[in-house]
Amino acid sequence: MNSLQRRIDAFTSRLNKVKDNNLYFYLRQIDALHDARVTINGREMIMFSSYSYLGLIDHPKIKMAAHRALDELGPGTHGVRILAGTTRLHVELEKRLAEFNRTEDAIAYSSGFIGNVATISAFVGKGDAVLVDQLSHASLVDGCRLSGADFIWFKHNDVSDLEKRLKEARENHRGILIVVDAVYSMDGDIAPVPDLIKLARDYDAWLLVDEAHSLGVLGESGHGIQEYFGLKPGEIDILTGSLSKTIPAVGGYVAGRKDFITFLRHTARGFVFSAALPPAAVAAAKAALDVIEEEPWRIAKLRENISRFIAGLKRLGFETLDTKSSVIPIVIGDEDTTLRMTMALHDEGIFICPILPPAVPPKTCRLRANVLTSHTFDDIDYTLAALERAKAKLGLGSEPVIAGAGAAIS
Repeated sequence: MNSLQRRIDAFTSRLNKVKDNNLYFYLRQIDALHDARVTINGREMIMFSSYSYLGLIDHPKIKMAAHRALDELGPGTHGVRILAGTTRLHVELEKRLAEFNRTEDAIAYSSGFIGNVATISAFVGKGDAVLVDQLSHASLVDGCRLSGADFIWFKHNDVSDLEKRLKEARENHRGILIVVDAVYSMDGDIAPVPDLIKLARDYDAWLLVDEAHSLGVLGESGHGIQEYFGLKPGEIDILTGSLSKTIPAVGGYVAGRKDFITFLRHTARGFVFSAALPPAAVAAAKAALDVIEEEPWRIAKLRENISRFIAGLKRLGFETLDTKSSVIPIVIGDEDTTLRMTMALHDEGIFICPILPPAVPPKTCRLRANVLTSHTFDDIDYTLAALERAKAKLGLGSEPVIAGAGAAIS
């Protein structure tokens, strides 16, 4: 048996052990979804693992836009964007994305993951340096590694450590790109973007900020990290984001200067060699941006729900780290207890996923709860009561576990 097969066998053995104990919670088949409810195996459950932060997944205006696009242009395009796959809707979406993000231009990719990988690997290369926050998303990390640039970690949200790395990188590299998430997907905290902008200017570097978990969540009107910090247009060099989280479609985008976006349209392999987004998804994404601006009550309700849930978790003695977003980490500690806590919640009709190594460091396993606008106060209070019962059932102590640095997966 060769080493590659042994790798598969080791994984299969571990997976089967978890499944045999009825503690496997991934890839569950969802038969129906509506607002903050899902139906699994004929049973309705409260959903706490959705990325539909503003509850737009069932919005009638967005669904109607997708239907119209399907009727007008069909279920898919007939090629890659640069040759024959660019429709009127693609052009309109990119214009709307640029407007929403207050940038000169934007480009839409077939996925957020591909957008990050393609953008970074097209822009930097051998002789350059990429300085990456330790908790950056896997798509950012993979793009940096694929680029061939020298890869340099800096401590999570540590401006002093970043400056130290910048000083070293400036000596030996042609170009420098700093890469961070606006909101970190496993901890829910926010990057210190104003400080990062200053450092980027001081050391002649570019700054890329991924808004996958901040679009629609941060800022008074949900316009993201720029609005949250009161930044002027153009202060962040590159904004990337998802069209499959707050935006209920599929795809990703990059927004920035016109010359930079034009460069990507002709050099980013994930754009040039990938089929165009389906028209229905493009129309849905564009309509969702309109709804965010037309219905500000959704952002206000989301904030109320987040505050209520975090306050309840703290009252129960759970560690939630420094979250300031819809992503609420409920740190448990060891893997087995985390899986059993998940089972206890599933038994009470709450769908939530456990996060285990390597997504987070050992002994910092957690439940990741995503709070939505569509959660009712009753949903939140019921879930808090279920968590309290589960904690007592498993005999968890009153001392919370504090997590360290890890690497996010989604």
